[in-house]
Amino acid sequence: MTQYKIRKKMTKADIVAKISEKLGLEKGDVQATVETFMEEVKNSLETGDNVYLRGFGSFIIKTRAEKTGRNISKNTTIKIPAHNIPAFKPAKVFVEGVKTNNEAK
Repeated sequence: MTQYKIRKKMTKADIVAKISEKLGLEKGDVQATVETFMEEVKNSLETGDNVYLRGFGSFIIKTRAEKTGRNISKNTTIKIPAHNIPAFKPAKVFVEGVKTNNEAK
């Protein structure tokens, strides 16, 4: 029998509440800051710029090569063109922290 570890979720509202509590700032101000940060990361990636946050990680653009796929409902092949996708690459210290603090069971 396979057991799965139940993982907790953290939402944007949870992040805003934690930052607000830690720094003693109004939740509205913190929410505006978090949303502006996310918007700036998104805008940078849309314009082709990667975002590097030392000690945290990098938001990068990955290019997927053209490939052949299948439409299983019509049993035909389709050509999927090359395209860019956003990706996150965590920093080494980030990965090590997750590994040591969340041992797999």
